[in-house]
Amino acid sequence: MGKANTSDVLVITASNGENLKLAQRFVEMAGSLGQSANLLDLTTIDLPLFTPRAQEQVTPEAIAPLEAQLKAAPRWVICAPEYNGSIPPCLTNAIAWLSVQGDDFRALFNSRPIAIATFSGGGGMELLLSLRIQLTHLGAEVVGRQLLSNHSKPAKDDSIQDLLHRLGQKQPIQ
Repeated sequence: MGKANTSDVLVITASNGENLKLAQRFVEMAGSLGQSANLLDLTTIDLPLFTPRAQEQVTPEAIAPLEAQLKAAPRWVICAPEYNGSIPPCLTNAIAWLSVQGDDFRALFNSRPIAIATFSGGGGMELLLSLRIQLTHLGAEVVGRQLLSNHSKPAKDDSIQDLLHRLGQKQPIQ
């Protein structure tokens, strides 16, 4: 992962399929709107499964590159598929690891502007609801509008632009 790159928006994907394609569209669209954006593909990061036992064995330095990349971006877009009616395991696992990296489990998320989007073959609404609940619990400022797309309802450029615009209106984390 290397050194954290600073950008206006970090677009996070929890899939190497259709949601990766959706995330790439967000990155491209952000560029066309004059925003700098980087892509973070969680499927390329081999985090161990979070358990209390694993927490005792894994050093914070193992999570540090991911945490640094997330901290460096003032705003995030999360593109994730619905997985068994909820959040995909690689995203849940990353959130679990990140939430135990300090004394305040909300520290990374508190007041962070985040937009959520999905390309889902199974509906996607359960993912969006679950993710919104979890991110709000962690203190994030989740954009009111969300993007739900699938094969019969592809994401429109106007919808992506509007979501990025709304995200950009939220006060960035300091």
